Amino acid sequence: MLVQAFAVSSRADYPEPPVEVPPPSAKALQFYRTGHAYWAFGQVWALGLPAMILAGGISRKMREFAWRKGQSWYPAFAIYVGIYLLFTFMVSLPMAFQRGYLRLHEYGLSTESFAKWLGDAIKNLGVDYVGTLCFGWVPFLLIKRSPRWWWLITAGLYIPFLFFVMLIKPVVVDPLFNEFGPMKDQVLEAKILALAARSGIEGGRVFEVDKSTETTAVNAYVTGIGATKRIVLWDTLIAKLDDRELLFVMAHEMGHYVLGHVTRSILLSSILILVGLAAIQFGGRWVLSRFGPRLQIADLSDFAALPLILLLFQCSYVVLSPIGLAYSRWQEHESDRFALELTQDNHAGALGFLKLQTQNLGNPRPDAWYVFLRSTHPPGGERVDFCNTYRPWEHGLLLRYATQFK
Repeated sequence: MLVQAFAVSSRADYPEPPVEVPPPSAKALQFYRTGHAYWAFGQVWALGLPAMILAGGISRKMREFAWRKGQSWYPAFAIYVGIYLLFTFMVSLPMAFQRGYLRLHEYGLSTESFAKWLGDAIKNLGVDYVGTLCFGWVPFLLIKRSPRWWWLITAGLYIPFLFFVMLIKPVVVDPLFNEFGPMKDQVLEAKILALAARSGIEGGRVFEVDKSTETTAVNAYVTGIGATKRIVLWDTLIAKLDDRELLFVMAHEMGHYVLGHVTRSILLSSILILVGLAAIQFGGRWVLSRFGPRLQIADLSDFAALPLILLLFQCSYVVLSPIGLAYSRWQEHESDRFALELTQDNHAGALGFLKLQTQNLGNPRPDAWYVFLRSTHPPGGERVDFCNTYRPWEHGLLLRYATQFK
């Protein structure tokens, strides 16, 4: 604590200059602008693919095959889901390869081999399949048992489901894709744990992830609940940021945890999920009342209605996502505030955000429509500006999150 106090005092006695935000490089601007077309095509694809599977009779044929082979409902459901996921995986693979492999290599953002990229894609497919087999049958059962209220019940079950996913994902799913090990720099680990203790996080473990084998991007996060709580840093972040900058980034991630942002996000998403399920309930029944005979799908409880469900859910997502994005940006801003109040190291925070922006080829001043429709975080330039100017402690003002610190 004496070292911390001395560091803060020294920076106050010899204030460091504000960090200027340079314009994006030509490469970053090109990455930003070409990303618009990929995003727009992705939105159209997410709507068009299930519509094609539904209107083209593909889903009905998948169901008929599944029933012939499965004989009873759950085996038939498992076969149908396997065929559906494999079909959508294969037809989407060229676009995913272009967007998630070739493009990132073209801009120097990926070091991943094709074998690892494809292997991870197949692992994702397997995780989706297992998850659907475990939980995806529940809505169909509820539709059958309670056709009027299934969407309310499903929305209620969504909250404990997400908490369960948060509990198991760090220890079951994440290690399938990357190697999680102890911090190599034990001195830095001690600093992170000391910062975590000051922010009120006790008993967490620090993990270093070997991400340099697949990306040049940088990231860190705090995840898990209870026994699976952990602080995770990519090795690329450790390599690109100095200790002060890295500790500020970690303070930001700790802010999410301490301020309960994950829990609040789950509550908000459950409300948005409720609206989406309502769209499926009323919109889906309207579609089937008019086109059901032609599609040979009588009810939403028929798992051949899955593409219709996904189509309507995607429609609601397009309409509602700006609400979730705006809330996410607010949470990120408050985590920035938390980190500034915890570390009182404005210069390191501004430099850290500038390096993150530059390393990830971000545009520090994107268009307003981009922020509204796509951004989960405030623009990088605004975050640097906030770091440069937010100093309530220098004016004797109360800190918003002072009660959270120990």
